[in-house]
Amino acid sequence: MDNKVKMQAKNVDFFYGKTQALKNVSLDVYAHNVTAMIGPSGCGKSTFIRLFNRMNELVLHTTLCGKIFLDDLEINSSLVDPVDIRRRVGMVFQKPNPFPKTIFENICYGLKVNGIKDRAFIEQKVEDSLKKAVIWDEVKDRLDDSALKLSGGQQQRLCIARCLAVETEVILFDEPCASLDPISTAKIEELILGLKKDILSLLSPIICSRQPGFQTIRDFFFWVSWLSLVRRRISSLRQKIKRQRLILPGGSVK
Repeated sequence: MDNKVKMQAKNVDFFYGKTQALKNVSLDVYAHNVTAMIGPSGCGKSTFIRLFNRMNELVLHTTLCGKIFLDDLEINSSLVDPVDIRRRVGMVFQKPNPFPKTIFENICYGLKVNGIKDRAFIEQKVEDSLKKAVIWDEVKDRLDDSALKLSGGQQQRLCIARCLAVETEVILFDEPCASLDPISTAKIEELILGLKKDILSLLSPIICSRQPGFQTIRDFFFWVSWLSLVRRRISSLRQKIKRQRLILPGGSVK
C-alpha cells in the first residue's frame, strides 16, 4: 500500500447560500489506492468530492472554508488555474457524458486543447487510453462513429479513457454505475481496480457511491451519514472491511 498522501482536505466547511452542507471535514486520500465514500442521497458525498477539482465554484452563491491540497499545492489559491486542476483531477459523473463527437475526437479533445498537434502521438495516445479503459477491442474498428451510439457502459468507459488521455493523476467517480446494468457495472469495477496499478505515477480514484458492491474494490472506506444511521450499521460493516473511517456530521474522521 502506498502511504503517500495524494490529496488532502483540511477543516472544510461548505455552504450553499446560508445552508451549511459540510462542517469541519478533514480527509487524506492516498496514492495508488481506491477510496470509497458511501452513503444515502443528500448526505454531501457529491458536494465533497467536487471540491477536489473545484467544480463547486461553478455553482452560484456557494462558500468554501478550509483548504484542499493536491500534493503540496493548495488548489484554491488565487495563483492556481482551475483548468490545470481539472486536468490533473478528472471526474466521471453518474450519467455518462460523451461529447457529441466521434469516439476518436472524444479521446483526443483534451490533447488538442493542451496544444498537442502531433498526429502520430495523438493516435497512439487514443489507442493507449482506450486500452487502459478496457474498451479498445470494442471500438477499434469504429473510431469515426459517434460516441453517442455506444451503450451506456461503453460511454462510461469512454469517459474514463478521456481522463486517462491527458494523464489525469486523480479520478473522481460520482456514482459511476448508478445507471448501468450489472454486467457493465462489473466491467467498471474491474477497470477501477486496474487503474490504481496504472503506469501513471500517481493515480488515486475516489468513488462516491450508494452501491454496496464497491466495498469489494476499495482500499479505504468512508461511510457518510447521520450519527444514528452509522451506529446501526457499524457492527455489520466491521466484518466486511479491513479499515473503516467515518465522516460524521460534526466533521470528525475516525
